[in-house]
Amino acid sequence: MGTSVALVTGASSGIGEATARRLHGLGYTVYAAARRVDRMTALADTGIHTVRADLTDDADMVALIDRIIADTGRIDVLVNNAGYGSYGSLEDVPMDEARRQVEINVFALARLTQLALPHMRAQRSGYVINISSMGGKFGEPLGSWYHATKFAVEGLSDSLRPELAPFGIHVVVIEPGAIRTEWGQIAADNLLATSGVGPYSEQAAVVAGVLGSSSDSPEMGSSPEVVADAIEKAVTARRPRTRYAIGTGAKPIVIASRFLPDRAMDRLMLLVYKTAARRTSAKPAAARAETVPTP
Repeated sequence: MGTSVALVTGASSGIGEATARRLHGLGYTVYAAARRVDRMTALADTGIHTVRADLTDDADMVALIDRIIADTGRIDVLVNNAGYGSYGSLEDVPMDEARRQVEINVFALARLTQLALPHMRAQRSGYVINISSMGGKFGEPLGSWYHATKFAVEGLSDSLRPELAPFGIHVVVIEPGAIRTEWGQIAADNLLATSGVGPYSEQAAVVAGVLGSSSDSPEMGSSPEVVADAIEKAVTARRPRTRYAIGTGAKPIVIASRFLPDRAMDRLMLLVYKTAARRTSAKPAAARAETVPTP
């Protein structure tokens, strides 16, 4: 067998970028896909293949897999990382936006997996790595559509795992906690634009403050490298774990969601937000004003 081949989506920043670099360092031929290929120049300079792909466009996804197979004849690792957080009260979020959230976070993941599977089955080997979230185990106020998509990724992955096991294909779920990427600030901005005014504004201010702080605060979010670490462990294991809960808050909250009654979990989440909000508001004003660039 020649060099193993990996595809990483959402690779222009954050978790996707860190994962593409890590797999390249492990000796994989890596294809990094994102809508904005101009933001992947540094990846291309290291020898990673960067590809523009819009995962809401089926033709782009077909062309992406076709190119990889034409170039290399195989695909060994698919990291379904592309996604975003659409926050806002259920009452406020337009249904077109809700559909877009599901389209990107669930249907694109499923379609790309569908396209890769015939090649993995032919090899009788492969790893499908689905980036879910600790939010695939519990809900939070003003996050109904985002959490719905991550619950869907969890269920889809649990069904795929025994379905693909006879073909030697592993399905692994990564459940990150708070990670220092652009994701948090973008989600916060979207939340304030959607529910920052009106009956949910007080909740929106608290949740947006916490989401935004995870983008740049070492206390509030872990480095994307911790996710790359987990993916490395999964793809180098003969029998990887089915789930890796990693990053700030992930393990304790996932465990709590397993054992606490629903209303107790609701109270815990409100306490977490109040505590985090106090930490955020305690920062100097200049630090609170800092944001990360949006894509």
